[in-house]
Amino acid sequence: MVTDQTLIDECLAGQRESFGILVERYQHRLFNSLLHVIGSAEDAQDVAQEAFTHAFQKLASFKGQAAFYSWLFRIAFNAAVSAKRKTRRMTASVEARREESGLDPMDDDPASEPSYAMHISDRQRIVRKALSELSVEFRTALVLKEIDGMSYEEIAGVVDVPLGTVRSRIHRARIELRVTLSLLLSPEE
Repeated sequence: MVTDQTLIDECLAGQRESFGILVERYQHRLFNSLLHVIGSAEDAQDVAQEAFTHAFQKLASFKGQAAFYSWLFRIAFNAAVSAKRKTRRMTASVEARREESGLDPMDDDPASEPSYAMHISDRQRIVRKALSELSVEFRTALVLKEIDGMSYEEIAGVVDVPLGTVRSRIHRARIELRVTLSLLLSPEE
């Protein structure tokens, strides 16, 4: 298998199809990580696409001090934070529009469709809900550790915090997740 660095070097030398191989190599992993962090498949897809575009534009700035995926996820994480800010602004304008017109806007989110729930098991839904209740900092650290399998050191580099902070966030995220899951699962069992 060709290394990430070889593909990056080839891309910088003008072989753009080498970046396509990097996209194929990491698109599903990035999407799945973002889905757990953001909670929306559509938003995760948009952020992943934005991250790959930005990574391609800034590829010359990749120094190889961290793994390519860590660098890519950092770009995606920053894009997700920016998207979250935009969503807050848009939500505020939707609320204002509702107050002005007295009508609720249409919800085009596929997750709002009744058939959506049939495609997801109850356990997955409960875990996603529990994850969504964690703070972004805790959720991101936990997803990178448990779903992406990153080391504490890699996570510290991706989210740009000290190693001890990463350990603390993951520990606290696990505790909060355990408590939330026990509350969500207790009525069913």
